[in-house]
Amino acid sequence: MQEAPGGIGKENDPEIQGSGSAFTYKAESPGWLKKKWHEIFFLATEVDLTFLVLRLVSLVGGVVWLYVAPLAPAERENLMEALSLFGVYSFVCYIVIFAKPVLLRKVYLVSLLLDLFFLANLVAYGIELEDSFFLGFYLLVCLHTVYFGLNFGLAVATLASVFYMGSIMHYLVHIHWTDLALRLIFLYLIAIPVGLLSEKVKRDKKMVEKLNERLAQSLENLHLMQGKLIEAEKFSALGRLTADIAHEIRNPLTAVGGFARRLDRHLPDEAKGKEYASIIIREVDRLEKILVDTLIYGKVTDFELKRENLTKPVSAAISLYRELCMEQGITVEDNCAPGLPKAKINAAQVQQALDSLISNAIDAMPSGGTLTVSLGMEKQNDTNYLTISVCDNGTGIGKGIYQYIFEPFFSTKKIGKGTGLGLSIVQKIMEEHRGFVRVESCPGQGADFVLYFPSQDEEEDVKLPCWEYLSCGIETDSTRHCPAYPHFGRICWSTAGTYSEGRIKGICATKLENCQQCSFYQMVNKCLPLYTGHVKR
Repeated sequence: MQEAPGGIGKENDPEIQGSGSAFTYKAESPGWLKKKWHEIFFLATEVDLTFLVLRLVSLVGGVVWLYVAPLAPAERENLMEALSLFGVYSFVCYIVIFAKPVLLRKVYLVSLLLDLFFLANLVAYGIELEDSFFLGFYLLVCLHTVYFGLNFGLAVATLASVFYMGSIMHYLVHIHWTDLALRLIFLYLIAIPVGLLSEKVKRDKKMVEKLNERLAQSLENLHLMQGKLIEAEKFSALGRLTADIAHEIRNPLTAVGGFARRLDRHLPDEAKGKEYASIIIREVDRLEKILVDTLIYGKVTDFELKRENLTKPVSAAISLYRELCMEQGITVEDNCAPGLPKAKINAAQVQQALDSLISNAIDAMPSGGTLTVSLGMEKQNDTNYLTISVCDNGTGIGKGIYQYIFEPFFSTKKIGKGTGLGLSIVQKIMEEHRGFVRVESCPGQGADFVLYFPSQDEEEDVKLPCWEYLSCGIETDSTRHCPAYPHFGRICWSTAGTYSEGRIKGICATKLENCQQCSFYQMVNKCLPLYTGHVKR
């Protein structure tokens, strides 16, 4: 049962009893009116407002003129009927526009024909009143030329000429041909310059919109680059901090662990102190694991990348966890697309990333399920990516924590079960591979983590790389770092440029708003003629 405001049932409210439709209107009309006004304001322009104002002025001014001008009663009555018809069809036109704003231009076309008929009738009456109504044709030509453009304006001028000639046909013998020719010619003389000016304004407006669009995109890119630079600085600060902490903690922690193990070996099994020693050993091992993960995450590594099959680290990771999966009732599916090329990877690091993802997937399926590891290839931003997908049908990731899963030390596991650095290390490993990781998840339906590795064909390795083409000097300056050097010189826009998702930017890419503006990108992807020497970046 629908209720009125205040919780009163509709059928029990005396104000609305027996008027269900009225109740519905009261409840919904404000939203409907608001929606219509939004549609109208979105579609309407300054010219549309001018159309409306001129109609109102014409209607009000016409009524005032009829009562002020010295007219015969019959003439005043006839002109009042014509003005009334003008007001009626104008009102109907705007009712249609309000109900269906998308029909705005079509309504204007219909109203144009009605206006031409209206003016023709006024001119026919005006012959006896020292004709001045023909000036209305000039106004119609001007307005519709501004709104629809030059070609339509010329068409309106032609229609206005036809209607004007028809209205004075019986009076042509009393009008000199030069006067008539001037009136008709001026219709076109108004349409042509106004039409040219209107089209120029429209072109300029489109150009301004494009510039605003580019400006918004540039600001977005700058904001993104600023965020990545801040992230890089935070990462660097964390590396320095963890190095200091590791130096201060690791030695005493090792000593505590060593003494506890020695004590555990010398104590008899029935001694109470042996249990305490076991607890100390277990907690020391946990702290050492946290310390190692922290060092891995904070350390700036530059491991060697080699062309290898992704199946090697994938098979190793699956083999490591297969027995555990069988014990927990988890089915492991291994899907590999045929004919995949080799990727430039560090197999040990990739396996470490997969270990974290598979371990998390197993933890997310305590009652069993299916773990699917798939290999494939995708193309993004004119770059081929080899992908490894680790998918489970476990508990999934809650919406409230989705944005925090890659943050250091964030974990949903029980205290002591995880360090909160697993996914952070996965993200770091992918950044070192010049790739990225993406995740899709729905609470209660599992999660799918996909690792993206940029793939540059072996044939491309021997071609001109970006650092030689752009003469940035990275190959001779050991103090600088560029993610594209030395492995990805033909796909630099995705590994080091504005299309990269990592935290580091290439040297030349920092000067560009969009790598598509770079001549190297255009040469590689658009097959532009190759030329040597220094180029515009």
